[in-house]
Amino acid sequence: MNLFTRLFKIGQAEAHSAVNQLEDPIKLTEQALRDLRQDLDKALHALAEVKALAIRSRNEAETGRAQALEYEGKAVLLLQKSGRQELAPAEADRLATEALTKKAQHEAHTARAAQEQEKFEASARQLEENVQQLKQTISQWDNELRTLKARVTVSAATKTINQQLAQLDSSGTVALLERMKEKVATEEALAESYGQIAQDNKSIDQEIDKALGKDGSSQAATDLQALKAKLGL
Repeated sequence: MNLFTRLFKIGQAEAHSAVNQLEDPIKLTEQALRDLRQDLDKALHALAEVKALAIRSRNEAETGRAQALEYEGKAVLLLQKSGRQELAPAEADRLATEALTKKAQHEAHTARAAQEQEKFEASARQLEENVQQLKQTISQWDNELRTLKARVTVSAATKTINQQLAQLDSSGTVALLERMKEKVATEEALAESYGQIAQDNKSIDQEIDKALGKDGSSQAATDLQALKAKLGL
């Protein structure tokens, strides 16, 4: 059964409009499932009532058959009593006729009850088929609803990610990264430049000290002579 066959009770135009919005098909499906479950409850109630009528008709038919047999037996007993001269023949015939009339009435009632039983049982079979169909449809739509919800979740997440990816360049993210790389490169070059200046300044000081005889080895020799003089060596 097509998922939207029952959903579009609101009309084809409204249905097509609803499909354009992702949330609407889910809400419509959930509402349709609620309607189906109500239909199922009604069908189960009707099935129970029809089965009850079939059972009642069967019981009435069985009772009617038993009563018909009972009146037939009474008619036989009346005639037997007449044969044994225990009852006047005319009286026996009259009572036996009444008994047979009762028998016929119960047989007629039994026949009607049997017909009604057959009719109710046929209706019950049809209702049982409807109930099974409703159960299958509800199960199918439950599965389709779960699938539809999952597809909506996935499509929404995919849409969000794709939008973010599509907006990377337009939002200036790439340009920002390039500017940051350029700034870092500038800072690195500036640091290297200061390092060279510091090294150059140090080299000049060393050259001046060397020219004045203030290199490290001369100072050490001077310090050694001063220590020896202090020790009297």
